[in-house]
Amino acid sequence: MSDRDAAETPGTAGPTDGETADDNPSVRRVSDWSADRLAELAAEHGTPLYVQDLDRVRENCERLRDAFPDADVRYAVKAHTGRAVLEAVREAGLDAECASAGEVDRALAAGFGGDRLHYTAVNPPARDLDYVAGVAEAEPDLTITVGAVDTLDRLAERGYDGRVCVRVNPGVGAGHHEKVRTGGAAKFGIPYDRAAEATRDAAERFDVVGIHAHAGSGIDSDQLDSHRELVARMGELARELAEPNDGDAGGDPDGDGPPDLLDIEYVDVGGGFGVPYEEDAPALDLPAVAEATREAVAPLPAGVDLAIEPGRYVVADAGVLLTRVNTVKPTPDERVVGVDAGMTDLLRPAMYDAYHPIRNLGGAEGVDGSDAPAPADRSATPVTVAGPICETGDTLCRDRALADPVRGDLLAVGIAGAYGYEMANQYNSRPRPAEVALDDGTAAVVRRRETLGDLTTVERTGTVTGGDR
Repeated sequence: MSDRDAAETPGTAGPTDGETADDNPSVRRVSDWSADRLAELAAEHGTPLYVQDLDRVRENCERLRDAFPDADVRYAVKAHTGRAVLEAVREAGLDAECASAGEVDRALAAGFGGDRLHYTAVNPPARDLDYVAGVAEAEPDLTITVGAVDTLDRLAERGYDGRVCVRVNPGVGAGHHEKVRTGGAAKFGIPYDRAAEATRDAAERFDVVGIHAHAGSGIDSDQLDSHRELVARMGELARELAEPNDGDAGGDPDGDGPPDLLDIEYVDVGGGFGVPYEEDAPALDLPAVAEATREAVAPLPAGVDLAIEPGRYVVADAGVLLTRVNTVKPTPDERVVGVDAGMTDLLRPAMYDAYHPIRNLGGAEGVDGSDAPAPADRSATPVTVAGPICETGDTLCRDRALADPVRGDLLAVGIAGAYGYEMANQYNSRPRPAEVALDDGTAAVVRRRETLGDLTTVERTGTVTGGDR
């Protein structure tokens, strides 16, 4: 047994006593979870199993509010949409930023009122706009963020004239992978050089309350210059739109005086605050990021507030994925460790080449029926951890040194609370895993494990007529 495991207190999945003097550390590593508690949960609920700690979610919300005391903090719901998580976020005082009608529906069900809902869609389907415009009739304080003039036209066609925020493409992107760098991608927002005109035009038809931009997802300390540049550009745009300029006619296409000032409420500079996935990577210095953000956006016009919308930062280190070793296969090139979780349960490694820390919790019985040595007593062995999906890319890691896994061991995949369960899927007709939420040490199943029968519940049978069969 390792020194860490020996110090763990059964019944809690949080950090062990004496691990840190800080009751709210800046990051929870996979090594900070109680191996005993995780093993109990896996034994009771099976694997693959997601475990989400609501206390940690609340702690992360508190840290964000402390770092940005004067900002409107909005949780990017797409990071994790589970009801238990949304309720914890709402209770912690954060608003909800939703990227789809489904996320708006989930947020409403979790108790968010319209005054705390922000719908930020990209190329929204007609049915989504229909639904959200309908919600706004009952919740007129809901805000719709639009990233194209065409979307404004579509809203007007539906009779909507309520609260609108204009999404701007600042030409600056950042993030952990090219697929999530939104700030410079043409898909997202109205080009910066046309944003002021588009926003003033929108104000003639809607109640324009803000401007918005987002650099990307998983921004680390090395990319803060890009974040600051985005924030500075948004501050400049806010001043152009809402700050008196002493009669200067600059920006007025008719040359007959300054353009009308807009009574906007906020500048939303997005989120994307990164968390350290690798064990030795330092945690993001959130207070320093907050100070740099305030400096870059300042001075904002009177009455205009700063808004941010973190998602990953709220939930990533609050979750782990538990998976059981079922096969160990030595080959001439690598040692392959087969587990019961794969890219259908955690897609990020296959999709982004993302790194997730993995800890061997042990607990296996040897092939001969005897107990296997504790992980601390085994040698660290380079292994490839592979899932059960019929794809070469279905691996959780490659050539990673782990306490030599044996059949039956329980592995904990860390920093899995963001975009873990959210991206789970049924490829290869595999049911999605169960999810357990921990709240003050008490565990409850918040999403049951899907069954084989669940795979076909939405299918319909009938006779095919006409055409080739």
